Amino acid sequence: MFVPTPYRQTAVLIAVCLAGVMFHLEISSVPVALPTIETALQGDFETMQWVMNAYTIACTTVLMATGALADRYGRKRVFLLSLAFFGTASLSCGLAQSASLLLISRFLQGLGGGAMMICQIAILSHQFQAGRERGRAFAIWGLVFGVGLGLGPLVGSALIALANWRWIFLVHVPLSILTVLLASGGVEESHNDGAARLDLPGILTLSLAVLSLTYFITRGQHLGFTSIMALSVLLIAAISFTGFMFVESKLTYPMFDFSVLSIRPLSGALVGSIAMNVSFWPFNIYLPMYFHSALGYGDETVGICMLAYTLPTLIVPPLAERLSYRYHPRLIIPLGLFTIGLGFFLMKQGSATWLTILPGCLVAGVGLGITNTPVTSTITGSITPDKGGMASGIDMSARLITFAIHIAVMGLILLKGIASYLRNTLPPSVDARQLDALAGAIASGNLADIDQTIATTFKIDLSVDVIRTALVQGFDWVMLYGGIGVWLLATLSLMVFGSAAKAVEAVGNHRGDDIQK
Repeated sequence: MFVPTPYRQTAVLIAVCLAGVMFHLEISSVPVALPTIETALQGDFETMQWVMNAYTIACTTVLMATGALADRYGRKRVFLLSLAFFGTASLSCGLAQSASLLLISRFLQGLGGGAMMICQIAILSHQFQAGRERGRAFAIWGLVFGVGLGLGPLVGSALIALANWRWIFLVHVPLSILTVLLASGGVEESHNDGAARLDLPGILTLSLAVLSLTYFITRGQHLGFTSIMALSVLLIAAISFTGFMFVESKLTYPMFDFSVLSIRPLSGALVGSIAMNVSFWPFNIYLPMYFHSALGYGDETVGICMLAYTLPTLIVPPLAERLSYRYHPRLIIPLGLFTIGLGFFLMKQGSATWLTILPGCLVAGVGLGITNTPVTSTITGSITPDKGGMASGIDMSARLITFAIHIAVMGLILLKGIASYLRNTLPPSVDARQLDALAGAIASGNLADIDQTIATTFKIDLSVDVIRTALVQGFDWVMLYGGIGVWLLATLSLMVFGSAAKAVEAVGNHRGDDIQK
């Protein structure tokens, strides 16, 4: 019989926390290095988008499968395998000598990262069962979990300054080994004999839908959004998503139970979950580029500036929880989303210098901190405990899918904003195709010798000031989109929540239905 000891429990908690930090570091530390990676591997703007998207799409793919696999074959076993896989893929990322190899390695890294993240909650729930001990373990994990996101930009900048960009990936190799050793000795193996079968058709159809839509947005400008190729990709996305909905509707125990969307608090909070990843998190990918290229800052300064954007996400959540208990999530979640939007509008108004843009970054970060924790607690608290895992899966999938898609959307808007400025600046003799190629070169963010590159490649004489102004306009468009998008979704969230009476009634009715079943 397994008898937990203080040392064993501490080892488990450290292992789970380390896994959480590693997962989120690969989301928030990599963006500050993208301009450096682009130059080192001779990539382009589109390739750098896929460096981020490959990770998130892979996470989404494996997210839905890992829970079933862990329940059936053992949570400890799957956790250890995912850690080993993540560490190996991180090594491959760090040693990559080409952009294509980095993309493949990032996808593999995302598979391992998504799998180890899903295992964390199951391991904590099984390992810490006493009330006070359980609460303490989840509180510590929740705090450390956010460190990877909040301090990721600073960690990434520090690693670049002290070593080089490869250590943003290589640092996970020793951390993965340490985590495996701690988990091997501390985690008790656990299974679920009644685990549902792996929903392979659902996984394949949803993954194909996300990948196709992301490809359409990213490559649409090059292919032509109305071209046969582009429309075919969009059709594949639509058919795949329709197939996913059909598959899930026929399963007795679906991966996605769409009936839970009738619960107002859950749906209102889910809109909030989507809104954060329409605005705040995808812009986290592009903001370092803005500091680097538009404002001309070095890696260390960029990392410090990024703290204004991400650090509030660590500090504000405890206050958000208290506000949520006092005033109800139906008010706090839309308030947090509105604050994110306000931050984006402030960033747009003050985009000329770091001194004027940082207040907007700070306000947006506070808004994210207000929103994030109430969203999670509302989604899981609006449903019966036996469906809590499924609800968490819906939440996480919605976040990652929206995040992946909007990395591409914001990239497209950035290109269009730059192209619009160039169209009004350059002579009419420059055709649309050349204009788009020029916008892509500027959006890549490497402005060191870009005026000479443009003169050589495009036979156009552009000053650095014109190039920088075009880039700023592109980012102004992105900030405007982020602000408007999150405000619209804040309004939708408020409408979906409805009145407090309706929200409480919806939860009560759903729980009662489940009990009767």
